[in-house]
Amino acid sequence: MSMPRRLAVLAVLGALTLAPLSAVHAQGSIYPASPPAQAPESGNPINDQGSNFNYRSYVTGVVPHAPGLSVQVLEFADRLQLTNRSGRTVTIYGYEGEPYARVLGDGTVEVNTHSPAYYLNQNFYAQVSVPASASAHAAPRWSVVDRAGQFEWHDHRIHWMSPVPPAKVGDRSRRTKIFDWRVPLRVGAQTGAVDGQLFWVSEEGTKTPIGAIVVLAAIALLGLALVLFVRRRRRMDASGGPVKEAW
Repeated sequence: MSMPRRLAVLAVLGALTLAPLSAVHAQGSIYPASPPAQAPESGNPINDQGSNFNYRSYVTGVVPHAPGLSVQVLEFADRLQLTNRSGRTVTIYGYEGEPYARVLGDGTVEVNTHSPAYYLNQNFYAQVSVPASASAHAAPRWSVVDRAGQFEWHDHRIHWMSPVPPAKVGDRSRRTKIFDWRVPLRVGAQTGAVDGQLFWVSEEGTKTPIGAIVVLAAIALLGLALVLFVRRRRRMDASGGPVKEAW
């Protein structure tokens, strides 16, 4: 491949590589770091219930550490996604300490329909009626919802439970920590938790930096210019016979 064409290809590839960075930051944190999960068979992903882009929830730790177990926040502060490839059963607990959901070692995902959390998590602000059959003291009633080893759920512990910003956000143009949060779980016979933090971020802070936009635009224009240059040179050399270029 000739040098001008090689530069054109590299420029285009560079633009494609840099473009998704803002989308990655919008999703939240993954703990521990893991490659993107494959699309589950059924039941997931679930829709965003209305998370506000001024809030960012981050996972800061998962205890106990288990190879193959990862947790991430989706859509700023909307929901959690747990992926279990550890070979052990991972149980997630509800707001009253009751077993809410579990991902078995073979990838089967089950929810406890007797857990109050099962119903409360259906609405972003928990504005639902919980049936009398749902009690933290009732024996679990497990229902299979997936078999892909991955579970997504809205958890009210990771987001702000009001459309009105918290009082501590006095200056909405500044990044402000709202609270630390914890979601208890069990991995096999070991008790543990997913720990995280919720932040308020300004609207300006959620936008893609202008500098990054300028760089991406410049890379794209450079790639286009080099492609046009190569084509023009080939047309000019056509009178003496086309120039063969090694690809």
